[in-house]
This record gives sequence, C-alpha cells and structure tokens, in this order.
Amino acid sequence: MIERRAEADGIRSAAWYSPCEAYRYGLERRWGTGGALLFVMLNPSTATEEANDPTIARCQRRAQQLGFGAMRIANLFGYRATRPRDLARAEAPVGPENDLLLRDWAQDAAQVLAAWGVHGALLGRGPEVAAWLPGDVRHLGLTRDGHPRHPLYRSYAVLPAAWPIDARYPELGLMND
Repeated sequence: MIERRAEADGIRSAAWYSPCEAYRYGLERRWGTGGALLFVMLNPSTATEEANDPTIARCQRRAQQLGFGAMRIANLFGYRATRPRDLARAEAPVGPENDLLLRDWAQDAAQVLAAWGVHGALLGRGPEVAAWLPGDVRHLGLTRDGHPRHPLYRSYAVLPAAWPIDARYPELGLMND
C-alpha cells in the first residue's frame, strides 16, 4: 500500500493507494486534537491527499461542525470511479487491502458514520459491511430500502442518528454476537 501525505492551511492529510493507484483505500484529514469521525461511503472518487472533491469537502465541514479533530474516509469498495456504473463494471471493485483498512479504522474511530447510499446494494456489500461494523454506528437518514444516505445532499442540520446492529438490514437478521 502506498501512503502519501500533504499539509496545507493547518490541515494534515494522508491517502492510501494500491500500487497501481486504481484503488484508494483510505483518506484522512486532521485539523485538531479530538477524535476522528469515520465516514464509510461507497467508493473513492477524485479526492487525493492534496485536494478535496465536493463530497470530501462536505464531510470535512460536517466533521468540524460536530466537533471532531479529524475525519477518515473508508469505503465499501476501494476502486476509484466517479460513477457507480463504472464501479459496477470493475473486475474487482473491493480491492485486496480495502477490508483490512476499513476494519482497523472502524475499531479506532471516535464515531462511525455509515453513508454509502443505495449503490451499497452492489454485490450485497452494504449489508455485508454493516454486519461487521462496531456497535455504535450512525447515519444521516436511511433510504426507502434501508441504505444509509450519502452525505453530499444531506443538510448540515441533519445530525447523525444511531443505527443499532439489529436495525441494520433487518431482513438479514443481523444481531449482536
């Protein structure tokens, strides 16, 4: 895994990529001393250790508003794509190191915010990951089909709500061990 770092305007950033750079496994922004809010979203797009895309900029503002000193972005899929249909066409969209980073970061996060949207249904990935995320997972609303809404179009007035494990995809019967 390749790690790249940058710093600008008092924000320390890092990103973790596959050697071929087709996958970005994680993205981090640190601006303070508080804990990190982990967003678990669908897949990485264009953001890097040096630049935000619109989703990452919005996540960073939300994390700052909520009083966190950092945010981390991990995804159901590590494959970098700007459109979900491109993700669906990828031969191996998860990526070989994605789950390891996602599990590690979920255990270390001050709070986990599930936010992958309706496309988390791809390959059953949303329910799969929801089952092994630690107990205190939050969301910014759920879609009609029960997927945690993506943060790009959610108002900052919407606060993270609890998503207990027994309420995550109830049709699967997920329960605490």
